[in-house]
This record gives sequence, structure tokens and C-alpha cells, in this order.
Amino acid sequence: MNRNWNMNYRIKKTEHDMIFKFSLVSDEVANFKREIQIDGDATFFDLHKIIMECSGYGETEITAFYMCDDWWGKKEQIALIEIETDSDVDVFVMEEETLSDWLDEEKQKLMFMFDYHGERAFYMELSEMILGKNLSEPTCSKKQGTPPPQFLEEEEEETVIPIVPPVVIDPTLDEEDEEEEVDDDAFYGDEDFNEDELDMDGFEDVNGTDSDLDIPEDMNLL
Repeated sequence: MNRNWNMNYRIKKTEHDMIFKFSLVSDEVANFKREIQIDGDATFFDLHKIIMECSGYGETEITAFYMCDDWWGKKEQIALIEIETDSDVDVFVMEEETLSDWLDEEKQKLMFMFDYHGERAFYMELSEMILGKNLSEPTCSKKQGTPPPQFLEEEEEETVIPIVPPVVIDPTLDEEDEEEEVDDDAFYGDEDFNEDELDMDGFEDVNGTDSDLDIPEDMNLL
């Protein structure tokens, strides 16, 4: 009986011993690739830590995994911390979720959003499931290329200086030409001036006020 129990135990243990091998790529850096091996009983938080470590990234407030369909459509979200979202997507916490509870076939796709607010992510695929083996610690088995920056610097707004067109002065003009000359002959001494055309309306009393003004009759006012 002990022999059968030991055999059943070994079979049961073999079924649960499993290593997941993930491939990670980036849509920002063409030659970037990481290959990670991790035990199937590890949590998504363990997977998060090894990805951040092998990418040279520091601690951040939040990251998230997304389970994806074959066309990278996002489904369930597994976040570093418990968060509330306005979307209909269910959100889980990394430390509470075991990899083997979510992943059961090769070529399964995920996204790891390392820059949550910038919505920048690695594209992941479960490239291989190694049965009957386990790992005490996750490891990065392959590194290729330089990872993209963890965060993008905010673009500085350029100060726009309004362009004022210069005042163009015609060098052919003399200062005397720039000043408008008043032609006195246009009003006085014009040869075409006709005394009969002068409008005397309002001046009717001028001729009859010589005595009141005490103006000598022989004084020529013009």
C-alpha cells in the first residue's frame, strides 16, 4: 500500500511540476528580446520582478499583466496593486494569482505593461511548457538588445515667439519726400479762383458791419 501511495504521489507531483518559458519583445526596440523561465507555481508578482530585473528597471507604483487573445486584444488584467478602473475588464492582484491557474497551453499571449500611465508594454508569449521540472527561482535565460527606457521624458513645450515683420523703408525716398508738402497755391493765389463762386452764406452781415467795427472805409482787408 505504501508502494502504491508513493507511485501516486510521484505521478501527482509530476503533473504539477512545470516550468514556463516566456519570450518578451518590444514594439519600440526592434532587436530587444528577453527569455524568462519560471516555475508554474510562481505568482505573477514573481514574474513581474524578474521582468523588471532583467530589463534594468527600477521599482514603480504600478505595472500590470493582461491576458490577451490571439490578436493581442486585452482581456483580464492582473495588476501590481488593487486598482479601480472604469472599464468592464476584471482586475486581479499579482501576489494572489498563480501562473499555472491562468496558463495551460503554449503560444498563449500576454502583455506586460511596465509603464502603466504611458500605456507602454512588452508583448509576451508562453513559448514552451516544460513538464516534470521545477525551478526554485525564476531566471532570465536569454538577453538580447537594449530595453526601451522605462519612462519617456515629457516633451518640453517650445516657446513660440511671434514674428513681427520688419518695417521696410524705401531707400530711394528722401526725408523731404517723406514729408507731405502742402501746396498753398491750392487754396490761395490759384489762378482759377473765382470770387463769384465764394459761398457767402453766413457772412451776410460782414459787409454791413463796417461802422460797428469802426473800420476805415479806405482800409483794404484783402
